[in-house]
Amino acid sequence: MELPLLKDIVIIFALSTFVNFLFTKIKIPTIIGYLLTGVITGPYFLGIVGSNHQIELLAEIGVILLMFTIGLEFSINHLLRIRKIVFFGGFMQLILTAGITMLVARLYNLNWSGALFVGFLTALSSTAVVLKLMQERSEITSNYGRTVLGILIFQDIILIPLLLFTPMLGSEASDASSQLVPLLGKTIILVGLVYVGNRWLMPKVLQLVAHTKNQELFMMSIFAICLSVALLTSEMGISLAFGAFLAGLMISESEYSANAFGHLIPFKDTFTSFFFVSIGLLLDLSFVANHPLLVFSTVLLVLLIKMLVAAGTAFVLGHTFRGTIMVGLALCQVGEFSFILAQSGLKYEIIPDYYYQLFLAVAIISMSVTPLLMMVSRQTADLLLKLPIPKIWVDGLFPLPQVEVPELENHVVFVGKDSRSLNLSVMANYLKMPYISIIFDPGIVKKLQEKGEMVIYGDATNEPILEKAHIKTADIAVISVGNLIVSMSIVDRIRQLNPHIFIIVRTKKVVDIEELYKLGANQVIPEEFETAIELFERILKQRLVPQREINRVTAKIRDEHYGIFREETDKSDQLFRELPNLEIMALKVREGSFVIGKSIREIKLRKVFGVTLVAILRKDKLLEHPDGNKKLEMDDIVYIMGRPEQIAKAFELFGSEEPIPEIQK
Repeated sequence: MELPLLKDIVIIFALSTFVNFLFTKIKIPTIIGYLLTGVITGPYFLGIVGSNHQIELLAEIGVILLMFTIGLEFSINHLLRIRKIVFFGGFMQLILTAGITMLVARLYNLNWSGALFVGFLTALSSTAVVLKLMQERSEITSNYGRTVLGILIFQDIILIPLLLFTPMLGSEASDASSQLVPLLGKTIILVGLVYVGNRWLMPKVLQLVAHTKNQELFMMSIFAICLSVALLTSEMGISLAFGAFLAGLMISESEYSANAFGHLIPFKDTFTSFFFVSIGLLLDLSFVANHPLLVFSTVLLVLLIKMLVAAGTAFVLGHTFRGTIMVGLALCQVGEFSFILAQSGLKYEIIPDYYYQLFLAVAIISMSVTPLLMMVSRQTADLLLKLPIPKIWVDGLFPLPQVEVPELENHVVFVGKDSRSLNLSVMANYLKMPYISIIFDPGIVKKLQEKGEMVIYGDATNEPILEKAHIKTADIAVISVGNLIVSMSIVDRIRQLNPHIFIIVRTKKVVDIEELYKLGANQVIPEEFETAIELFERILKQRLVPQREINRVTAKIRDEHYGIFREETDKSDQLFRELPNLEIMALKVREGSFVIGKSIREIKLRKVFGVTLVAILRKDKLLEHPDGNKKLEMDDIVYIMGRPEQIAKAFELFGSEEPIPEIQK
């Protein structure tokens, strides 16, 4: 019994796995890998996949699940929070891109309906590629990231009306008026169905299913809802994709939507991969080979038009020049939903096969170069800023007021806009500690400036911004930006400007530690590892382990795990390697402590604990390098140096009323 479809699926999965493994290593989105898989296995290259029609059916399921999950994620409340960006920015970008592209398409000898359709095809950008890249770069919550996200949301929303009105641009366009009334009637019926399903029907149905505590039944119910509503819309003459979106919308406000979304992700990703593979199968490489000048000139034209329009939209929304460039390069590609729309256009004979092949080539190439364009967007903006650009372009339409920063010394410089960095500045402000925050987000800067906080807008990789924050006279810098490359650049620049400053850096992964230490960081806090340590501390406390033992254990764990990234084979570098492991901590001699009246020699700090007492602060007078006969007094601040584990052992010595047993030996 031959199963050609199963053979093709095995080939696609095997090749996709290899290509995606390779692409993951070089940090390129897997969507591009799927497109490349389709091109390689397709009839126009190797020709090893023969069940094209069956693959398209699997791809259709992928589109249905993709649109269903979009409906599940759709949130009216989130939409209202960024409504200006979504509706004004998104509409402006769509109309201008579609209008300009339509005029250009007329030069390609397309009729007006085909040119308009191509304009809308080109206006859509890739939500999957762009959001994945921004998520990896920790830029979704940035100022430019919010604008990109808002415009992409509008494009996702506008896809539905475009799918509905596509048939009206087809061969029966002359009879559009007769089609409009039935279409509006169907739309009203569907909107009413969604409203009833969202408010009453689906919450009740899902509640009954959920109370059975049968996960298999719950998943079957979700699939049944999705496919049945999609089938209903198809019977009404409206696309399956639109019906799937409505099904997701009906469940989106339910308390079970998150559970449904979580369980659907593996199915969606698997079947969506077939959609992108099927697009690659359709690309005729001979078309590209026979028309290389046409294809690549069209790609450059599309990238240029989309970049300029998106950048102009960002400028109108108030972005600086750097922000406009980053938004423009993020949105300059053709998106995955354009493939869905293009297939409808081919079905209704809006565009002939020649232009469909040109569209496929342009879309696939533009998506493939997006990772590179986004990677160099910041550097491109910095390079262009060296040109004599008008000040209004540089600062944006709504420039932030210039902040007079007073002369400061021994202050803290916070770099970053995440919640950790912002909370640190709040704490510093509460303790009246001198500080300056550098934040690369004008929206956040404006709000904090209105509250009277000392914050300046700018990119901390730029020397003038650091100098404005008086980095040369600061004693501590805290960097919390998330992105490793940016963090490394900031550490390197700060260390060059101030060799004596103490630099603390937050990073995501433990493997990032070594690079940051090499560039001059004094302390690196890996988020993933510190979270695990904090949870472990809570476990030990719940087991009633003494705090002194908890401090010792966690210090040892930190020392062992962080230390492995600083090991070298060259013994001549021993001192340099050990310095990052050493810490200096200030401890107060509390009332009743047994060390009061004892000399440093009697306490045996070095012999018992392995730490060195380097200074004593007594009544605002600093006693440096005290000799062993110096006796300690109550309220002394002692500065001890050692490895974290050693300091943890000596931590309670200065507050304990009983002698530590080891000292008596």
